[in-house]
Amino acid sequence: MGVFIWHDWARFVSLAASIYLVWAGYWAIFYRKFFWDIVGGIVRDPGGIQPSRGAEPFISVIVKAPIIQIMVIIVSLITLMVELPAPFIKGTSIYRSWTLRIVLLIFQAFLGVLLYQGTNGALYSLIAAYGYTMAQMKGETMPEPKKGGGRGDRA
Repeated sequence: MGVFIWHDWARFVSLAASIYLVWAGYWAIFYRKFFWDIVGGIVRDPGGIQPSRGAEPFISVIVKAPIIQIMVIIVSLITLMVELPAPFIKGTSIYRSWTLRIVLLIFQAFLGVLLYQGTNGALYSLIAAYGYTMAQMKGETMPEPKKGGGRGDRA
């Protein structure tokens, strides 16, 4: 049997989480719901749960204005640029930095868990951050990306 390569596995989980959160942020713009509105809420007979007054700051940045949704999309797209990588990031120290990836994934998870649509993506982001942490602890190294992609003179 082979050796489990943590950073490769974490990269695939991170890609799935980031794509999921971009899509969830897009849908959360149209269907705005604060996920934790049930905590401390008041049950009304016709209408269900009404969020408590303590949730007002979250409701203002999620329901009234889609600020968190846009931030989730931006952070997830930045994570995708680092993971895929974008041509201007390939070969730089940003691409090889696992600490940056872990911080991006934890921030992505923090923002994603606020949205009703983003809780699964937030969980996947934390799992990917755990995978990168394990890769660091086991001493894995990031290989240099391959140069070029074309055949050059052979057509």
